[in-house]
Amino acid sequence: MIKDGMEALRFVWSPSSWNMFLWGIALYSSYFKLLRASIFGSKSTPNSSSIDPKIGSSTSRPICVITGPTSGIGKATAFALAEKGFHVVLVGRSPQLLSETLKEIKSKNKDAQLKSFEVDMSCFQSIFKFKDSLKQWLSDENLHPSIQLLVNNAGIMAVSSRPLNNGYDRMMTTNYIGPFTMTKLLLPLLENSSVPSRVVNVASFSHRYASIGKLNKDYVTGEHFTTFDEYPHAHVYEYSKLCLLLFSYELHRQLRLKDDSHHVSVIAADPGFVKTNLLREFPKYSSASAFLFFKVIGLLKTPDEGSESSVDAVLAPPEISGVYYFGGKGRTIKSSKASRDPKLGKELWETSCGLFKELQSYND
Repeated sequence: MIKDGMEALRFVWSPSSWNMFLWGIALYSSYFKLLRASIFGSKSTPNSSSIDPKIGSSTSRPICVITGPTSGIGKATAFALAEKGFHVVLVGRSPQLLSETLKEIKSKNKDAQLKSFEVDMSCFQSIFKFKDSLKQWLSDENLHPSIQLLVNNAGIMAVSSRPLNNGYDRMMTTNYIGPFTMTKLLLPLLENSSVPSRVVNVASFSHRYASIGKLNKDYVTGEHFTTFDEYPHAHVYEYSKLCLLLFSYELHRQLRLKDDSHHVSVIAADPGFVKTNLLREFPKYSSASAFLFFKVIGLLKTPDEGSESSVDAVLAPPEISGVYYFGGKGRTIKSSKASRDPKLGKELWETSCGLFKELQSYND
């Protein structure tokens, strides 16, 4: 107990952890924007998506690919979408947890249409292999060569630097480069859909305190952060979530330039502060204190409550794109000014596309 207490104290007084106190302010800022919107005219969107799970037979349900579906918000989202009639494709790292999640969903919904693939979002070879496996599965099942929904939910918060074999930072890869790669690879399947399709990226209020820094290869891959004497985990996490938002809005702009029919839309969804295992690497006293604090002030959500923003984003009308869902009940607010900067978005897009081309050449 004494050892755990000392570890917690060292952790709390570390420079990186002080950043996390700012996240509480960022969360309050989001709720303030929500309150202001409700007073001066709330932006609430009814759930009337053209991705209608009730259209067609059980063999032609709209296909939803969701990453990180075996715990927390992702699991709650997978349950909700299966219940609403989607054919849910679970993409996770652990075959055991995938199997358990499949059984749990089936036990509560015997009519659920499910498929699982083992994929590591920090391993590009795994993501490229998944794209081929998904296309093969669609062919083997005589399904239309398309998907209707991609939910980039997977994410981690590592408290120590764990560079990958290629030198990339694991947290930056899992939280941003992995989702970017997944989206680029599956975009042709989304564009091939006979009905409007959608990408939903799960964001975080922590992006509001992200230091923009640079958007070159060294920063975007996280190699820059692996050289620090003390790994700036909070800064890397919020930076990765800022990148995900910049990418979301830039993809929205790129798709509108190519096709203004809103065939493929892009939405960011912020679940708020949710009690999940995201803080599992933190000293237990630190994570327990954080959960208690947010519970006392009424801002701690359950995974089911946290998944509401993602489900709202999924079910929004097809013309809705390039927006930021927060707070459930179909409500949207504005993300940070930096996250909506077209110049930064284009810069990140160019860097990310360069990385993608490199990865493609390695996997051809």
